[in-house]
Amino acid sequence: MKIVVDTNVVISGVFFGGNPRQIIEAIVNGDIKAYATTKILDEYMGIIESMIERKQGRLNQSILSPFFSSLKMIESDTNIEVCRDPDDNKFIECAVDAKALYIVSGDNDLLVIGEYENIQVITAKDFCEMYL
Repeated sequence: MKIVVDTNVVISGVFFGGNPRQIIEAIVNGDIKAYATTKILDEYMGIIESMIERKQGRLNQSILSPFFSSLKMIESDTNIEVCRDPDDNKFIECAVDAKALYIVSGDNDLLVIGEYENIQVITAKDFCEMYL
């Protein structure tokens, strides 16, 4: 199964645990294929660095590197403008180009979309209840 993981799910997974951690572990174990672009990876790393600087949460290093190594990196040439937060369009663009089934997010700007071209935008909790 192909998914795209929004930054807030990655942050929750590597710093706090819960359903987001289960998703990250499933990606690391190869049970799920997660796709990202350079823009998405840059956002992941920027927010993680910011969290470390502000000493928010406890970074789980043992899962962070394997997670990054497990990501399927793609180039996105799709240009989509459907999110009320234009910065979030990159997740939909990646999902379209990767032919992903889901975008897993906790961001209301993405969740409000619900579905785009047969790609469902769902919460980490809903994803875990359906698949993990």
